[in-house]
Amino acid sequence: MRAIQVAEFGGPEVLTVAEVADPVAGPGQVVVGMAAADVIYLDTLLRAGWGGDYFPLEPPYVPGGGGAGRVLSVGDGVDPGWVGRHVLARGTGGYAEQMVAEAEEVVEVPEGVASAEAAALLHDGVTAQTLLLMGKVERGEWVLVAAAAGGAGSLVVQLAEEAGARVIAAARGERKLARARELGAEATVDYSQPDWQQRVVEATGGAGVDLVYDGAGGQLGRDAFDTVRKGGRFITYGTASGGLADVDPDRAEQRDVAVTNALEAGSPGTEQVRALLAEALRRVADGTLTPTVGATYPLAEAARAHGALAERTTVGKSLLLI
Repeated sequence: MRAIQVAEFGGPEVLTVAEVADPVAGPGQVVVGMAAADVIYLDTLLRAGWGGDYFPLEPPYVPGGGGAGRVLSVGDGVDPGWVGRHVLARGTGGYAEQMVAEAEEVVEVPEGVASAEAAALLHDGVTAQTLLLMGKVERGEWVLVAAAAGGAGSLVVQLAEEAGARVIAAARGERKLARARELGAEATVDYSQPDWQQRVVEATGGAGVDLVYDGAGGQLGRDAFDTVRKGGRFITYGTASGGLADVDPDRAEQRDVAVTNALEAGSPGTEQVRALLAEALRRVADGTLTPTVGATYPLAEAARAHGALAERTTVGKSLLLI
């Protein structure tokens, strides 16, 4: 089968098409014929060699955390009734025509939900719903979503608005801000402008926001921290600006701001992930949640997908269609 390999850490050019052996399902596993593979910004950082403490990888490896398709075969101990089902699967080596996944990491996709829509939820659907639980959003609160037009951010905007929050969306460029408004943001701010933090605070009437969901990270995330009111909350989870926002703990203590690093908080367990994926898929099926698929690429153009993410030209989710 065809797969994308990272032979060595580096730029997008290290993503090359390779012929590799078809995977075989072991006990408790399934093989999924991939129709759409999830592509996230974290993939680009890992490809470049970042994040070894969190995600130990050694080249050569096939990137990608999974996607959507149909079950081709099952291993010992797995109900053969899974064969042929349309599923969303988490695993490793998703940038490929086939992928092995643990049966417990597979969720059936409801009727009416396309593979691309399902794949768009694989990581971001879990992330967005987990962030909503972490943030304990209350009705009427001001919530800033930084990187609001990204795959996760666009879902957070919708979930926070549904919970009754007054959402301020921060992103780069009018095209992304327009999408955030379509998804329910009450106010939008372009964070490529030098006065953007002041504009966020002004939108709240001068008090500052109650909660920040920082999907940008880096300096943008540290800047977003400045918009939080005294006694507010700041949750960082994004790496789009080259790494998580490292907020000065002394500053946070002085302002009584609760800072949460979502990565350090750890990933939810397998059962919770399955429940969150099933809930996200249900919401898409009934029309209450809309994933934003902004760019799709053939498998062989994975390097182009990574390049576009690095240049921040993509609105919403990027996928490989296989």
